[in-house]
Amino acid sequence: MPHEPLTQADVLLEGFLALDTPEGFRAELIEGEIVVIPPPDGDHEDSINLIMKQVIRLARTDMDFSGNKGLKLTSGGRSPKNHVVPDGTFAPTELRLYRGADPWMPCEGVALVVEVTSTKPRADRTDRRHCYARGPIPLYLLVDREQSSLTLFSDPEGDDYRQHCTIPFGKRLTLPPPFAFDLETGELN
Repeated sequence: MPHEPLTQADVLLEGFLALDTPEGFRAELIEGEIVVIPPPDGDHEDSINLIMKQVIRLARTDMDFSGNKGLKLTSGGRSPKNHVVPDGTFAPTELRLYRGADPWMPCEGVALVVEVTSTKPRADRTDRRHCYARGPIPLYLLVDREQSSLTLFSDPEGDDYRQHCTIPFGKRLTLPPPFAFDLETGELN
């Protein structure tokens, strides 16, 4: 039986999925580029922890959280599907999205993703934003340590979000339903 020839995108995806990264590192496939990310520093993890605790305690809808859950997202072009690992992923508890999920799960049902900038903030500010919008993931929260600000992106359409709200650390940021509470950001300094 003749086999279909592999495309460059197929070869890239196969190579990506076969990667064996060093312990603590994670690999992502974003817009046709393989990115290997080192373990985060303590301040990065503290930011995720502060946000996660508030969402679990205060969100109007019960939320489940996953740190570093692989998501498969539509790519913008001829490259294979994006394989992105957000710093934090929230989904309504009633959906039980994480139960039985593959290491790379579809993003349907995800309510919010969180990224905290590290050594390459451009990827978080631009590349990931476009990936999440194409998901479409309803809300993307970016903690920008270099700018000392939080940006909430909402209302995805195409490969971007139509709305965004940026506040400096120390101000409150209102998260819309299904969260429906004001996120305290003072401790993110």
